[in-house]
Amino acid sequence: MAYVILNLVCVAALVGIDQAIKLWAVQYLAPVEAITVIPHVVELRFVLNQGMAFSLLSGKQLFLILATSAALLLVAYLLFFRSRGKLLQQIAFILVLAGGIGNLIDRVLNGEVVDYINPLFIDFAVFNFADILVCVGVALWVLVILLEEVEDKPSKER
Repeated sequence: MAYVILNLVCVAALVGIDQAIKLWAVQYLAPVEAITVIPHVVELRFVLNQGMAFSLLSGKQLFLILATSAALLLVAYLLFFRSRGKLLQQIAFILVLAGGIGNLIDRVLNGEVVDYINPLFIDFAVFNFADILVCVGVALWVLVILLEEVEDKPSKER
């Protein structure tokens, strides 16, 4: 039970941070549109995104809500029933779940996601904290899979 509670607290904390930053962006960043953080490197720019990454599937809110919900149910299952005792995998699932929930909240309540981090040194989409959580979580999940393959390889060769 403590395992489940710890995971829920971690996910809730990350979702709370995401939602607090988005609330700040709506209240303080939207009126000024952009704030330079590091000139020519990064700025905070208020953008509302009706799609997913790079505005793909823009305007397909019902599909995005249903697909995201299904994916998050799978990640929640993997977190609570398949990652016990596997810390890196557990962290990966927590990050993906929290980021997905953070953006899903926006999509369900507002029909669009608040984005605000704009890298200026490359031509890239504006994104948010939840997007970072999902990307880092997926990268960590891939690392976990690769490490498991490396661990299993010597035993398979015997």
